[in-house]
Amino acid sequence: MEYQITGRIAEVYPINRINERFRKREFVIEHKESGSGQAYVDYIKFQLTQEKCEIIDESWLRQEVTVTFSIRGNRWEKNGVANYITNLNAVAVSRGIAVAENGQKAIVNPHLEDAPSPSPEMDDLPF
Repeated sequence: MEYQITGRIAEVYPINRINERFRKREFVIEHKESGSGQAYVDYIKFQLTQEKCEIIDESWLRQEVTVTFSIRGNRWEKNGVANYITNLNAVAVSRGIAVAENGQKAIVNPHLEDAPSPSPEMDDLPF
């Protein structure tokens, strides 16, 4: 099952090569939510694995994003004690958030080719 959450990228870590066949990149989003008159801020760490490590880099810092992710958990036992770990595995990360006409949040992926062309008057600026 996949989930989505929106927030601002707070940290992007370098790619970490665990072994010759596995690598991951972790990143943190700042997710703000308000309820009962109070605002809450959560810092949530996700991981990208294998070829998905290249989805984001440091240039994404402070950008608004929507993260599509799955939740994975592992159990291991050491010295008779069970340990558990939960990973939030990012499946996709999209820049930009907008509100659609129906009031629902919509993902906007700005592309350079969508930007308006500069006007000819802009060439006369002294700087």
